[in-house]
Amino acid sequence: MRSASQTAAAYQRQQVLTASPEMLTLMLYNGAIKFVNEGIKQIEAKDCIKSNEALIRAQDIMIEFMGTLNMDYEISRSLYSLYNYIYRGMIEGNMRNNVEKLQEVKGILVELRDTWNQAMKKAQQEKAAQQGQANKEK
Repeated sequence: MRSASQTAAAYQRQQVLTASPEMLTLMLYNGAIKFVNEGIKQIEAKDCIKSNEALIRAQDIMIEFMGTLNMDYEISRSLYSLYNYIYRGMIEGNMRNNVEKLQEVKGILVELRDTWNQAMKKAQQEKAAQQGQANKEK
């Protein structure tokens, strides 16, 4: 019999394997925010080991974001600079147990995540409208 944590892990694995690239990006933003929150919580609890582990996971997500940008586009170069700023802020917050710095980078991540989510919704609406128009023309 599976434990609840094994079932949850299997469900999460399945979500990742079947998600669209857009949804994966949203999931990564959510993960980064979650790990920064956990890092802050553990700093406040004076648990340096757990805070470091959480913040390293958040930093890994930022490395993934920076590594997957297509630098042929200006927006990618701008995002790279922003992601690098967030990444360095995470390192500083981690090394110095600086909750204020971590709150700052979390705020940026929340804005990026919310903007991405809005863009996904708008793209879905436009796609649905185009499909509706195509169906009318048939």
